[in-house]
Amino acid sequence: MSIKILFLAGSAREGSLNKSLARAACDMASEHENVSAEFIDLKDYPMPIYDGDLEKEKGLPDNAITLKKKFITCDGFFIASPEYNSGYSSLLKNTIDWMSRSHEQDEKPLIAYKDKVAAIAAVSSGMLGGLRGLVPLRMLLGNIGVHVTPSQAAIGNGMNAFDDKGKLSDDKQKVMLQNVVDELIKTTKALQS
Repeated sequence: MSIKILFLAGSAREGSLNKSLARAACDMASEHENVSAEFIDLKDYPMPIYDGDLEKEKGLPDNAITLKKKFITCDGFFIASPEYNSGYSSLLKNTIDWMSRSHEQDEKPLIAYKDKVAAIAAVSSGMLGGLRGLVPLRMLLGNIGVHVTPSQAAIGNGMNAFDDKGKLSDDKQKVMLQNVVDELIKTTKALQS
């Protein structure tokens, strides 16, 4: 059975540590048989701040619809989330909010999220590795019908975490991320069967 998993970071910044983490996780998933792994850069999908009046006047932005279609056709996703003031980024929240909105007649609510599987992770320059921001992200995803895997990765000392090829340089951190990716794939396959 083949599954499709999307990998993204809640940051638009070019040199984002969390983009590096999402890419590293995507590379790990690509090594599995029957797994189609795709990295998505949210910088390629700019959207205005969610506004109900704007939605009523113009509908969903084209980028929200394009990204939402990718999520509808995937089986699971991986989010590497930067921690901003003990929470997740406004970019990530805004993207999730736009994609949660219906844009077709008789569309099922939360079709981009319901019954999908997700894994979450974070990397930061501090010792906690963005751990505090994963708590509200886990809650948000659970509230919109996503099955979030129990394991997660929080990578500390992020400025030194990656080698020049974008791979994690610490063996313990590498194993932690590999376990998260493996659990995401295993859970996604189990729910698809």
